[in-house]
Amino acid sequence: MKSEREIFMEEFYVKKIGVILADGAGMRVELEQPYAAALTGIEGFGHLNILWWFSGCDNEGSRGRLTERSPYKNAPEILGTFATRSPERPNPIALSCAQVTYVDEANGVVGLAYIDAFDGSPVLDIKPYTPSLDRVETPTVPAWCANWPDCYEKSGDFDWGSVFNF
Repeated sequence: MKSEREIFMEEFYVKKIGVILADGAGMRVELEQPYAAALTGIEGFGHLNILWWFSGCDNEGSRGRLTERSPYKNAPEILGTFATRSPERPNPIALSCAQVTYVDEANGVVGLAYIDAFDGSPVLDIKPYTPSLDRVETPTVPAWCANWPDCYEKSGDFDWGSVFNF
């Protein structure tokens, strides 16, 4: 039996293609079997852009939030939703760049070094990260986050506790 969320998503042509799992076996995307063939040719990509659903924030209250108190130190006190990576947004769609640790095409599984998603989060799409389309060599950011790491690889060693208000 489909949940209300699944019915809603299908009404708007958004289909869950799999889930993010985070357990004793590590972090990974497990695709529903009909989508496993879509992994053909993905071997060799070191990173993927994964679109997933902030399912825990799929409610009227979260979808209605357009501003919030800043979660970041040194940022303006109030920020618009689109100036944050908050899960509370009009459409709870998330985008994460994740490092690939392995690909099991036959079973529709992609191992990930890390992803900022909860166990069981629905996956909407996967796209290969390609520097020619996804990398901005000299991005412009507001002064309040200019001291953040300049790349994914440096983020793991960064003191994120010094950035957030929680």
